[in-house]
Amino acid sequence: MFERHHVEEIAQVLDGRATGRDSYVDASWRRCVELYGMDPARAEPAHIVTDAELRTHRDQAEWMIGAARASLQNLFRQVAGQNYVLLLTDAKGVCVDFFGDSLFADELRGAGLYLGSNWSEDLAGTCGVGACIVTGEPVTVHQDDHFGNAHTALSCTSAPIYDSLGQMAAVLDISLLRSPSPKSSQNLAMSLVTAAARRVEMANLMAASRREWVLRFSSSPEFLDVDPEGAVALDGSGRVIGATHAATRMLSREGSLIGERIDSLLGISVDDLPDLMRDRPTEDRVVALGDGGAVFGHAIAPQAPRRPQGAVITRPGMGVVTGLAGSDPGMERLLSRAERLATTSVPLVVSGESGSGKTKLARSLHMASGRGGFLTVECAGVEAGELARLIASQPGKATLLLRRIEDLSDSAVRALPGLLDAHPELRPISTSGLTPSDLMSHESLPPALYHRLAGAVCELPPLRERQDLGWLIERLLRRRCGGEWRLTPSARAELMARDWPGNLRELGNVLDVACAMAEGNVIDLPDLPPPPQPTEAEPDLEAVLDACNWNMARAARRLGVNRSTVLRRVRKEGLRAPG
Repeated sequence: MFERHHVEEIAQVLDGRATGRDSYVDASWRRCVELYGMDPARAEPAHIVTDAELRTHRDQAEWMIGAARASLQNLFRQVAGQNYVLLLTDAKGVCVDFFGDSLFADELRGAGLYLGSNWSEDLAGTCGVGACIVTGEPVTVHQDDHFGNAHTALSCTSAPIYDSLGQMAAVLDISLLRSPSPKSSQNLAMSLVTAAARRVEMANLMAASRREWVLRFSSSPEFLDVDPEGAVALDGSGRVIGATHAATRMLSREGSLIGERIDSLLGISVDDLPDLMRDRPTEDRVVALGDGGAVFGHAIAPQAPRRPQGAVITRPGMGVVTGLAGSDPGMERLLSRAERLATTSVPLVVSGESGSGKTKLARSLHMASGRGGFLTVECAGVEAGELARLIASQPGKATLLLRRIEDLSDSAVRALPGLLDAHPELRPISTSGLTPSDLMSHESLPPALYHRLAGAVCELPPLRERQDLGWLIERLLRRRCGGEWRLTPSARAELMARDWPGNLRELGNVLDVACAMAEGNVIDLPDLPPPPQPTEAEPDLEAVLDACNWNMARAARRLGVNRSTVLRRVRKEGLRAPG
């Protein structure tokens, strides 16, 4: 009886008659039938991606998962005991992070409220995540708002998460397997999820803008310093290089703030920012709005030295790239060069070991470029026809990320030059697990195509050779586990001493495990998972010594050998400390 009534109501919407449901529900129902060809009488099962596809989606969303982890943990603590499930999906609707009660794991998997579920509207029909992706707005899809019969018991409230350039990056969803009948019962869920999404955007902006001025603002002075409503990041000339979605809505007249001067948006200039820092009383930090209103402002100074005086930077996105490293001279040189290339049309190749951060750097280059779309192509297995279809689907000035170009098929290799000629608005950024010399001589990549893609090469060092390992540990710990977590000295020494063959990905996984195993918010040595067995190939001793500032004891711990072994190898190889 219920199913028949549901189908009849959908038919009523298709006939143009009112149902009393939210307009976005009616619009989604029409798309499900007219655009996707779905049948509401069929109970479609949850759509779950393969393990390999999930790894790909999680790798691409790693930066976003890290930015959201603390907010998801806090939100889950708020709703503990109420049977809510939290899903973080990427912009394609695939769940890449999940918080739920393990006692109901099987039931949650069956309902699609789990890692790897795909809630895009064209697959799942009318649902919270899908409707949020289409509308770009927070929505609640409650019980029989869902199109498919398989989901009509669920209540899903979703809010979009935008990156600092205004592109939708993720969706945060809070769902119930069973809920009270009135849709108004989810009003609190809507408040919680929108607030959490706003905090994720704020955390992402702050992490990407540590070398720039950030102006945070709120309509109320009480919450300005602890939970502001919006924020913008500014370059040295006072132009906006990043903004949260709330800031864009509050200040923008054209739909974007990027490139706008702060004095054209607010009644202040970049020179007034020091007067809005925390050492001034909150109630005195008043900033005039263009419409005659006012907000309270909190300016945060750059946390790292700026470039020499006179080197004025006006390009949008500056600081997004260089913020990927701490005090490592080699990385600072590499990222400074990459940042200068970001806003050009020069095709780039980013090489490095697996897990070293190639995709993260590529995405940061895109964010700094100011381009609109970001199209990712997994080169392994993609044929010429599929490659052409993917490229044709991305209109306008965009970035084309080609992951692991050494894995391109023969047909894709032959087709790619012509496709790039046909779409000059696409700027290719390629990643590779091979060294530049190995890639240039790779048998499946013709030299002409290599030089077409490698206008410049950024070779990322492995984690064991980086001098900013301590900074990276602290940064990943804050992003993945929240700011209240800390390491004991013995746990920190163990992490600093490891070889990290899996690089940043391995480090992130180790911290995830440690946070799960620790009692309280202090991570001790027993909480760390054991390191993998060392490989037969010996790492570059001189590079490891450089990363450890030629501290023999630390290098020995990182290599898993005795200090005397390191000294013996130093003498044997004739190595000398710099200077």
